[in-house]
Amino acid sequence: MAISTSRDLGTREPRRPTPPAAGAAAPSIPLEAEPDALTIGRRIRHLRTQRGMTLEDLATAIGRAPSQVSMLENGRREPTFSRLQAVARALDASVEDLLSPEPPSRRDALEIELERVQRGPLFSVLGIRPVRVGKSLPTDALEAIVALQRELERLHRERAATPEEARRANTELRADMRAQDNYFPDLEIAARGLLDDVGHTRGPLPQRAAGELAAHLGFTIHYVPDVPHSVRAVIDQRHRRVYLPSNGIRGRSDARSALLQALASHVLEHAEPRDYREFLRQRVEANYLCAALLVPERDAVKHLREAKEARAISLEDLRDAFAVSYETAAHRFTNLATRHLGIGVHFMKVHESGAIHKAYENDGVRFPADALGTVEGQYVCRHWTARVVFGIEDRLSPYYQYTDTPTGTYWCTSRVSDTPEGRFSVSVGVPFSQVKWFLGRETTARATSRCPDESCCRQPAEPLRQRWAGHAFPSARPHASMLAAMPSGAFPGVDTTEVYEFLERHAPSS
Repeated sequence: MAISTSRDLGTREPRRPTPPAAGAAAPSIPLEAEPDALTIGRRIRHLRTQRGMTLEDLATAIGRAPSQVSMLENGRREPTFSRLQAVARALDASVEDLLSPEPPSRRDALEIELERVQRGPLFSVLGIRPVRVGKSLPTDALEAIVALQRELERLHRERAATPEEARRANTELRADMRAQDNYFPDLEIAARGLLDDVGHTRGPLPQRAAGELAAHLGFTIHYVPDVPHSVRAVIDQRHRRVYLPSNGIRGRSDARSALLQALASHVLEHAEPRDYREFLRQRVEANYLCAALLVPERDAVKHLREAKEARAISLEDLRDAFAVSYETAAHRFTNLATRHLGIGVHFMKVHESGAIHKAYENDGVRFPADALGTVEGQYVCRHWTARVVFGIEDRLSPYYQYTDTPTGTYWCTSRVSDTPEGRFSVSVGVPFSQVKWFLGRETTARATSRCPDESCCRQPAEPLRQRWAGHAFPSARPHASMLAAMPSGAFPGVDTTEVYEFLERHAPSS
């Protein structure tokens, strides 16, 4: 997976975005690094009219028919280099002038944008007849048409963010993670550089060091009681502030995590995501960098290698050694286990209903999936460790279990945590051949799963079926998300108005 990091990650000079000047218009179109035929044509037409030349004058000067010059100016013919040289000589300009990727004027920029869209799929799919883009089209009408097509494209992107699209994006992202064993060297280097910058050389990251990291990046930390309900933290780039809830991170006790995740997005130079796929990638990158700061690679690998040599790898020990949550320790183990220990692994976070919330695997385990390969939202077999653990009364001790599945026998360790969204189990498992390295391998707990065979746990036992079939009519309680599209906006689920109003309330007076 390509990580969008800058070359100076972790350096002492943080990136400071320049806000647009008051009243300045946003750039009208995204421009490619190289000019296309449309832009070249508009630059030729602009220079020709500046020189007071007609279409026929330019055609005569280069020895071509006026219709050929017209096609060149309208971007309907790719010019050869020799043709560009001839045009440049006739216009008393350089070839570089013609090849500049910038439109010569705002009017030209709007015309280019409209031409591009009309030649693309949007108009044809909607059955809209193209508009003739010429001098006779008033500029205000041109601006209105371009604004309408931008809104059409935005609405189509928003409509595309359905639950199906989100699950497809998640499936693709998990495949990328599996391809590189969930290990991202660029982010490990970034974390190491940031820790070195604040003088943190070993061991768990104290809260003091997390605060020093914020200061190093040019931010001050502000605890306030009214952080918007849809976010964990808010960064004010203009005033270099990070806002965190003064009443604690909702459902969490570790204030470092929310702070570091917010700073991670800044360090990685994340911009507003263009679609749900990019939103997911940004979230994975920020979470990864946050975990790499809380559980530094150098110390964690040393800890895990020593534990492997002693045949005593334990997620609880990793959690306690770095003072992080069990889930963070489990995530971090999946980052490092294959690359540094040679151990294939799988991870699951499962809601008490049995639905998978998060999942990762590179050890051959077969997760339940739909026809598109989507795992999230599917129900785990009742006999798997991730489900059985909900019935274990002892919440202090780790739970271990062997499970025989159609793809092999796996050993798993699992814990249950309470959250505002309900109870979740977090499980980490390995193939039977790798269990020799772990504490808990002596467990006698064992189960057999035949899933996806329906007779394993999805169908009631025959006596129950005979007794109750046709006599039960449950009143379902479906989640609203079953019917709704993904929350709209650049950051799904975030109320942008609420965030902006929050920043306005807390902005320092000038």
